[in-house]
Amino acid sequence: MFRRVYGNLNNTDMVNENPPPFGPSSWPDAAGEVYVVEDDAALRRSILRAIRAAKLAARTYERAADFLEDAPHLPGGCLVTDFSMPGMDGLELIRRVRAARMPFSPILITGHADVRLAVEAMKAGAADFIEKPFESELILRLVRACLEENDEAVDANAKVVRVRRRLESLTARERQVLELIIAGSSNKQIAAALAISPRTVEIYRANVMSKMRADSLSDLVRMTLAAGAA
Repeated sequence: MFRRVYGNLNNTDMVNENPPPFGPSSWPDAAGEVYVVEDDAALRRSILRAIRAAKLAARTYERAADFLEDAPHLPGGCLVTDFSMPGMDGLELIRRVRAARMPFSPILITGHADVRLAVEAMKAGAADFIEKPFESELILRLVRACLEENDEAVDANAKVVRVRRRLESLTARERQVLELIIAGSSNKQIAAALAISPRTVEIYRANVMSKMRADSLSDLVRMTLAAGAA
């Protein structure tokens, strides 16, 4: 998908490109951090100014290699990278970010409307594709969409982690009961399979529901399957 909106993002007033001495959470509206990889100093500063004006945490890199060196230690967020840069280009940067499963949603900037490049960018894992020149409102809209997408992925992963921790809190017998519940067995069938009384099954079942913090049977089944435990 091509994004082409003519406008003014060329104000070259000086802006401090160094990251602030505090993390993203200290920015009023920050939902993640934005990383701008761009060898054109004027464009790099213009994008940075627009992002910080929107009260989003951001930092810049002149070379893709410099970003990759820092990436393992950076919080997740949105990666805005130009395609055409000396050394490693933006497309290769996106490929490496995705291959390493880094928590960054990439936006690729290019100077030409090239369908082949757009297709390659999307296949490489770009969240969006934008053509120069563009307005600050457009880049901000795309950046916010990427941050929201990243947050949703992080939230989903956090839920899975929480469910797996609850599963680890179950005793061996409670885990057996859970597996039989997920298989659709009744209390009587579970009792027969485990050679225990139906009353004992009810106790184990109540313990499972409590430890898993499930409000209903369907809730228990859904979270267990989502965690890949059945």
